[in-house]
Amino acid sequence: MEQVGSVIIPTMRYKKALEAMEWLCKAFGFKKHFVLPGENDTIVHAQLSFGNAMIMLGSVNDDEYGKMFGTPEDLNGLNTQAPYIVVEEIDLHYKNAVAEGAEIVMDIRDEDYGGRGYSCRDREGHVWNFGSYDPWAEDN
Repeated sequence: MEQVGSVIIPTMRYKKALEAMEWLCKAFGFKKHFVLPGENDTIVHAQLSFGNAMIMLGSVNDDEYGKMFGTPEDLNGLNTQAPYIVVEEIDLHYKNAVAEGAEIVMDIRDEDYGGRGYSCRDREGHVWNFGSYDPWAEDN
């Protein structure tokens, strides 16, 4: 059986996961694949897709799994990982992210290794990288 989606799925925790999920869809173009809401406007588990890729997210909590995570706010703004997402129409994606209030930390530019990209922070400080460079493409 051929793999349909990505085999690596980043997971993230948000203090305001419901708001973050809505914003990620609006600003970056994610689509809700599955959402399990919790009490008091929390998210137990959500899956957001982007093409054949996916991220999982949930609300910050102190259960066994949640105790292993912090947020950028907990780490004085630092991130320990940042996804790179391949986007075909990178200039349009960039303009939409800016219009929705993404904090641009590395402005859009052509890269030496090919493609064009930018880096930004979401409302809770997670760093996101978007670019047109596709390392899987044969013509790179």
